Amino acid sequence: MPYNEKIDQRICDVIIDWNTTRKKMFGGTCHLVNGNMLCGVYKDFLILRLGQESAQEALSKKHVTVFDITGKPMKGWVMVNEEGFKGQALKKWLIQAREFAESLPPK
Repeated sequence: MPYNEKIDQRICDVIIDWNTTRKKMFGGTCHLVNGNMLCGVYKDFLILRLGQESAQEALSKKHVTVFDITGKPMKGWVMVNEEGFKGQALKKWLIQAREFAESLPPK
């Protein structure tokens, strides 16, 4: 199944001024800041790199699951289905992912 390009466009609309780069990854797309991945799209899911602590907190929310597409979960990452990022919720998730990615050393 290809990734949902509408979700990716919504991400692009939010992060347009964030000086990010976009790459094809995970059979979908991923956005990076300072060379560090912050978010992307896998099938119909928003994927977010939040760091281990924030990802663990996020897993308690409805519509959020572990990012596991290979049988080995990616630590610090979550997947959010479309119900979980309607309206302004998308921007809030992306800001949280950006804050984590920007806390990492540039690559």
